[in-house]
This record gives sequence, structure tokens and C-alpha cells, in this order.
Amino acid sequence: MTLHAEDFRRAATVATRFAIAERTGSTNADLVRDHALDPSAWPHLSVLVTDDQTDGRGRLGRVWSAPPGSALAVSVVLDVGDLRPADRGWVPLLAGAALTRAVAAQLTALVGPMHTVRMKWPNDVLVDGRKISGILAEVVPGIPDTIVVGAGINTAMTAEQLPVPTATSFATLGVSITPDLVDTVLADYLAALGELMGALLLEDGDAVRAGVHAEVEALCGTIGSAVRVHLPDGSELVGEALRLGPHGELVVRNGPDETSVVAGDVVQVR
Repeated sequence: MTLHAEDFRRAATVATRFAIAERTGSTNADLVRDHALDPSAWPHLSVLVTDDQTDGRGRLGRVWSAPPGSALAVSVVLDVGDLRPADRGWVPLLAGAALTRAVAAQLTALVGPMHTVRMKWPNDVLVDGRKISGILAEVVPGIPDTIVVGAGINTAMTAEQLPVPTATSFATLGVSITPDLVDTVLADYLAALGELMGALLLEDGDAVRAGVHAEVEALCGTIGSAVRVHLPDGSELVGEALRLGPHGELVVRNGPDETSVVAGDVVQVR
């Protein structure tokens, strides 16, 4: 599906600037580069989208690729200058929560409440335990108060095109992929992301007072699950995911001990 500006009437009204790339290596790389060159041209909630991304990246350096027209790649500029560095850990989680909301709303509207849509810490979106979207947040080099958040959403991907057995897409869930669907999902995501970020900023980064701590916990299917966490140093933590900490970290109980995980790759055992 070729993207046209007229197909994004709703999403374009939410974004402060809305741009479409016909084909690109990475919307995140493009937006990071362009914002660094001219920050005033890409203000808070500026958006770049494509359905033909050839060199996408996921968390932990993973490659994210999809056949042209089968997935939507969207990157958003976020101004986090009013947040303390410790509170900026909430940004990718809020993006995950916002996209979880958007995906759930469309699936419920189009096929009914038969699917479970949950977020996997820190920011994957799962439908019935299968990944439909992943998110990557990057600080703009030289401009530490700006974060670009990229998301890949599996839209028209067929069962044969899914990269792994644990992935899914709107199409494989029986949803017809139309410009209106794509526009609505994107508009709902951007609106929710702006709302959640606004609430956090209004409360000076206090996620509990802002209400975003409770919302992310409620949407996060990792909480209450048995997990295996692969940590950046190569070690592994096995236990039960209890809750989110004050800065969005995952608190895991292993025997009598509790460990706060700031970064890691989580496998939900059950």
C-alpha cells in the first residue's frame, strides 16, 4: 500500500509536523539526522512514517525488516528537556503503552474483544502473546534533551512473511488493511503518546502522581509473570516480575531477593 498524505488526515492533525518517506533505510536514523541538522524544523511530536523501510533496527542491535507495504515504520520526536535524566526511562514505556492502547482499540472495533493485547516490558506490543510491534528510543547525538522514538507495526504482513513464529500482524488476525485503519492506529498512538508524555511533564517526571505508573503497570503483561531476563553483562536473572519501580524499571523477585532491572531482554516463561 503506497502511502499518501491524504490518507493520514487524522494522524496529521495530531502531529506538529507530519512527513512521509516513500522508501528509506530507517525512519529513526533519518529523523535523528534531520533533527540534529535543524532542531526547529522538527519540534516535539514531529512524525516521519514509511511502509518501505530497508534497514530498521530494534532493541539490542537487532535487525528489523519487513517486505515493502507489509508494515508501518513511524518515528516521533519527543522533547524531554523538562524531565530529569532518571525519569526519561519512562519514555519508551509510555510509547509502548500508547501503542498498546491504539492496537487494542482497533482490534476491538474491527473483530470484537476476542484478542488480548498487552505490553511486554519494556515496550513490545503483544496480541495473544505474539509480537505485533516493537519500539526503539534513541537520544539525538549532541542534543540530549531530544529523544526519537521509533515503532514498527506489522500491518499487512502475511503468515508467510512473519519473521518468527512468535510474531503476528493485523492481517493474520483477520483485519482488512485499509488507509483508514492505518491512519486511525497511527492517530490514536500519537494522541495517546502526547497525552501520556504531557501528564508526565506536568508532574515534573513523577510517574505516580501523573497516573502513568499505574496505567503502564495495568497494560504490562510482564507484571505477575515468571520471567527470564538476559542482562547486558551476559548474566541471567530468573524470577517473578512483581511491579515497576519509580523510574519504570522492572522489579523481579528471585527467592527472597528483589532486583530492579533497568535494561535487559525479557522472556516471559508463563
